[in-house]
Amino acid sequence: MKALDGLDPALEHRARLAIAVLLARDGEISFATFKERLQLTDGNLGAQLRKLEDGGVVRLRRDFVQRKPVTWYALTRDGRKRLDRHLAALQSIIQTVP
Repeated sequence: MKALDGLDPALEHRARLAIAVLLARDGEISFATFKERLQLTDGNLGAQLRKLEDGGVVRLRRDFVQRKPVTWYALTRDGRKRLDRHLAALQSIIQTVP
């Protein structure tokens, strides 16, 4: 199936796909907000974000809010393109179902 070629391995995990979709919608999200929205443990969320960061899908920035460290995440330009391709491939696959 040709549509499978458009799937991005970095986005095939449900948590990583959810992270990318939320970032596409909201622009920039903190680690704490991801944890709340996705109901993931610190370790699991951190591992999924690290895979996306290592793969060039997301970038992070560290900041301080009321003297507490906060890590913010955003899609890279390439990450947005990869997400769009991945979602198009998923839609193509779905459309083949009678």
